[in-house]
Amino acid sequence: MNHFLRLFCVWVVCGLSLSAGHAQETRLGFVSTDRVLKEASTAKAAQTKLEQEFSKREKELTDQGVNIKTLADKFEREAPTLPETQRQSRQKQLLEQDRDFQRKRREFQEDLNARKNEELQLVIQRANKVIKDLAIAEKYDFIFQDAVYVNPSHDITDKVIKALNASPAK
Repeated sequence: MNHFLRLFCVWVVCGLSLSAGHAQETRLGFVSTDRVLKEASTAKAAQTKLEQEFSKREKELTDQGVNIKTLADKFEREAPTLPETQRQSRQKQLLEQDRDFQRKRREFQEDLNARKNEELQLVIQRANKVIKDLAIAEKYDFIFQDAVYVNPSHDITDKVIKALNASPAK
């Protein structure tokens, strides 16, 4: 029985060492999404595109806000000397202008957020394709995004940004 147990143990050890010899090292990578969205030329181009697209509306809103503020200040100064009906009329007019301004500002913010999300999705889709291509080409088993801690030797963010900047926009 002792002889049988020893032989069995030898076979188990040989089997384990053979399977360990065939096991390959797992390759891990990490990509910082924040850095990609800040540093990649595609993300910067998307930001520039949004600024150009919305700058006119933003300036109009800013001008309208300044105009309403000026009218409100003027009303505050003149209100004590105005007849009651004229004071109420101007106050009502100011309130309507302010409501219109608030509505336009809210619509602007909603439109801007919707467009930001669209552009962000395009950048993320391109980045994910680059990450997948890089993972296949360099034989990574796992690539993680946004971790609490990452050993810097596993960070491939620079490679991803470089590949994104080199690839033509679709």
